Amino acid sequence: MLRYWTAGESHGKALTALVDGFPAGLDLSTDDIDRDLRLRQGGYGRGGRQKLETDKVDVLSGTWQGVTLGSPLTLQIVNSDYKLERLKELERPRPGHGDLTGAIKYLGSVRGILERASARETAARVAAGSLAKQLLRRFGIRTIGYVVELGGVPLPVETSGSIDQRLAVRDASPVYSLSPTQDAAAVAAIDQATADGDTLGGILEIRVEGLPFGLGTHAQWDRKLDGRIAQAVMAVQAIKGVEIGLGFEAARRPGSQVHDPIHFDPEHRDGPDLGFVRPSNHAGGLEAGMTNGQPLVVRAAKKPISTLRKPLASIDLDTKSPKGANYERSDVCAVPAAAVILECVVAFEVAAALIDKFGGDSIIEMEARYELFRKLALQR
Repeated sequence: MLRYWTAGESHGKALTALVDGFPAGLDLSTDDIDRDLRLRQGGYGRGGRQKLETDKVDVLSGTWQGVTLGSPLTLQIVNSDYKLERLKELERPRPGHGDLTGAIKYLGSVRGILERASARETAARVAAGSLAKQLLRRFGIRTIGYVVELGGVPLPVETSGSIDQRLAVRDASPVYSLSPTQDAAAVAAIDQATADGDTLGGILEIRVEGLPFGLGTHAQWDRKLDGRIAQAVMAVQAIKGVEIGLGFEAARRPGSQVHDPIHFDPEHRDGPDLGFVRPSNHAGGLEAGMTNGQPLVVRAAKKPISTLRKPLASIDLDTKSPKGANYERSDVCAVPAAAVILECVVAFEVAAALIDKFGGDSIIEMEARYELFRKLALQR
């Protein structure tokens, strides 16, 4: 079982991800992880914190000479802006954050809640997910996340070609979209929100290509891959909705316009779909909790950041008198960064399902079992 935990506070000494169940034998690239960490810090609309941090991963355990050992991996990202012990309490909770609810739940301070609830924690999740992406690549599985709407500005996918070509377009975009002709409109929307003291949300899409049949299972509710992905995505800060494939649109159409017909093309036998081709992918690559050989397509809705430069109404927790909410240094828009974060958390769940299906103590064992499965499946 591949799993991970994170630890650390936003302004604490460091963020840490502990990854357990990762197979031996992978040549781990810290450069690849650092690249994803830099992308997470980027995107138009980010705040001053990103100018203070230069996120880099330090692998503290689980490797020898750069190769994974099969033992737990500890990934650490040091916070340059470490100042937790010097920070004061926030007496006016911010609407939309966990400030008030958490302080009441734990009978403690708002500061104690916001430091852990902060989206700064996602740096550790990106590190774990970026590690998982390296495992997936060994099996020809590739991932990409991008923005399809920002602040009400649609950013439809205009770019085709290989996933490497699409990644190049995404990385060159100021808002991490695949819609170069619309990027300027999204940037203008962020500029307007900045001038208004407001914030913006958006919609992200994640695609995973090269998936084999059979990751996940129908046999038990908590092992269905769509459920595991939905939980991982919804657990990212500020995500308020998740859909796979057509998602909510499937509820508006008759069945004849929802389900993907099945055809067979022997020329596709070498592909991940084993020749069982579909003219559409409304299911988003998942049926009955299992991958069906088509690309996985996940979308998520991210609400606007809750910390506003023109704060909403709140109260003073000591006096209960009405006052504007506290302001903590924040972003105007972190939707582009969320594309990278969600790409990584989805990749981790897919990697976990891959290990469930083909797992062994080493990648060599996994590859042998993967090839055996393909050989047997081709006999169907």
